[in-house]
Amino acid sequence: MDTTLQDPLVGQLLDSRYRIDGRIAVGGMATVYRAVDTRLDRVLALKVMHPTLAADASFVDRFIREAKSVARLSHPNVVGVFDQGTDGSYVYLAMEYIAGCTLRDVLRERGALQPRAALDILEPVLAALGAAHRAGFVHRDMKPENVLIGDDGRVKVADFGLVRAVDTVTNTTGTVLGTVSYLAPEQIEHGTADTRVDVYACGVVLYEMLTGAKPHSGDSPAQVLYQHLNEDVPPPSAAVPGLAFALDELVASATARHPDIRPYDAVALLARTREARAALTEEQLDAVPPQAHPADHDGSEDRTSVIPRAARSVQLPLPAEGERSGGDGTGGEDALNRTSILATTPAGPPAPPGPTGAARPARRRFDPRRRTLVVIAGVLLVLGIGTGVWYINSGQFTEVPPLLAKTEAQAKQRLDDAGLDVKDIKRTYSDTDKRGTVMRTDPAPGDRIRQNDGVTLTVSLGPETVKVPDVKGIPLAKAKKELKNSGLEPGMVTKSFDESVDKGSVISTDPRAGFTRKAGSAVALVVSKGRPVEVPDVTGESEDDARADLEDAGLKVEIAPSRVHSDEDKGDVAAQSPKADKTIAEGETVELTISKGPPMVEVPDVTGMSVAEATQKLESAGFEVDEDRGLLGIFGDTVKKQSVDGGDTAPKNSTITITIR
Repeated sequence: MDTTLQDPLVGQLLDSRYRIDGRIAVGGMATVYRAVDTRLDRVLALKVMHPTLAADASFVDRFIREAKSVARLSHPNVVGVFDQGTDGSYVYLAMEYIAGCTLRDVLRERGALQPRAALDILEPVLAALGAAHRAGFVHRDMKPENVLIGDDGRVKVADFGLVRAVDTVTNTTGTVLGTVSYLAPEQIEHGTADTRVDVYACGVVLYEMLTGAKPHSGDSPAQVLYQHLNEDVPPPSAAVPGLAFALDELVASATARHPDIRPYDAVALLARTREARAALTEEQLDAVPPQAHPADHDGSEDRTSVIPRAARSVQLPLPAEGERSGGDGTGGEDALNRTSILATTPAGPPAPPGPTGAARPARRRFDPRRRTLVVIAGVLLVLGIGTGVWYINSGQFTEVPPLLAKTEAQAKQRLDDAGLDVKDIKRTYSDTDKRGTVMRTDPAPGDRIRQNDGVTLTVSLGPETVKVPDVKGIPLAKAKKELKNSGLEPGMVTKSFDESVDKGSVISTDPRAGFTRKAGSAVALVVSKGRPVEVPDVTGESEDDARADLEDAGLKVEIAPSRVHSDEDKGDVAAQSPKADKTIAEGETVELTISKGPPMVEVPDVTGMSVAEATQKLESAGFEVDEDRGLLGIFGDTVKKQSVDGGDTAPKNSTITITIR
């Protein structure tokens, strides 16, 4: 049954723009629909938060954070976000629509994948995550469900709903975000998440692609979490016998339980992935794992046909790498043509028959001994030509063996075994290659060079490291410049009071001066706000006295442009900002508001009223009341006169005298 028929949004126009045609998927946080943007007339995916969650501000913040984060990532392997908005109780994201399937669909249908297919998927995923990491974001929920494979073969990473800025990912108390099978140990144990949690998840995904199963399993999520914390991810070759050791190393590196052992981000893991691919032979790349499900229909109808399958036809051996392609792209064709000419050129056309009835010349008898000599000469000629052709095209050339990621000693031994020399060794810093291992070769692995020729090796010195300079007491702008000159980057700046360091100068750095860090690392700075001063209370003082008290405390004074009515006397301080007892830096400014005196209030007419009634009315108007009874008013109770006539104005809280007779 089509459940989309029961969805109230299907067929509706959301936000007067997006026509929802059908439901694609339902998650714990949102539902994804196929929709049409009626303004731009294009198909897109609409991710709509469940209305029950829209009332939760934290969920809405995460939802909107996804839109803002992904909108900043312009990368061909990241699902793009076009728009974000709300319509009543619906909060939505308008995203790029990818016609195809998810990696989870592929694994469900195919089981384990050939190594070539697994790497073809992993590399664009790492490219997308690498762009996110270098932009300062962590995905935190990498899994096959979030890898989309389009019908056109494009691979894209989706669902950045748990994305966080790298410099804000510290500790998340409460619920651990992410999917249990792909959580890194530090996410489980401490709730911490940086770029290396994505590296760990990609290692688990690679294991699953190579073996068709997750590395850890259990009857409950708690059992899986326990295994993540206490057991290493097993090598894929334990489940797929014969799998290349380079793939075991790649999975082990990415899924190391201690984050410091893993590649520090997706860019570094991508570099190792490409090194591993370069070390694999064609047979190793195309090996079909026993866990792979057999294809039961033609690949042309397969919605996951972007993943290469083993060819069904008989494959002929190809020429060597150097013969397949020349430097100008034509060498391979020439080599095949030469082979074809040698194999198929006929001995010559048959002699045309002579005219009918013509006399034929007498045929000389052929000496058998001469025939034997001719045959022997022909064989020797063919062997000589064949040997010459082989020597010219293959015999004098040797392929450069795979040397990437090998130690210098291992690389020298492999070259020696291949009959090649080390021409030169260059050394350079690298953020992605382990110290002492080969980063590049010239010529490249697989290139064919003459025997006894030399190969230049470029060996990694590891990440370049520099010492953090001492910038304490230096103004912030100059300190930032010194950090950059040292090969470091200024990081987050926080401010703090300090009795000894001038305002605007550096109090300390993290890491501290003298510590060694990788070049390009960020250094946090603490900058002085100056000597702390507690603001004195000057309300009620005259303007001159208040100014003197504040300047004596090391503060500046500024008078507000307008005065206000207040209970304070005219010309005295009615209010101050910051208020008394607040701590601010020496040299900062306190604004004073001067009083215009109490506000003027109209005096009610109370003559002829009883004393009690007159008193109540005057006090309600904001005045104080004084009674004047004289000698004749001792026993009286009627107001005969008031000091300010009714209808006139007087300062609020001033005293009105009533005369009683």
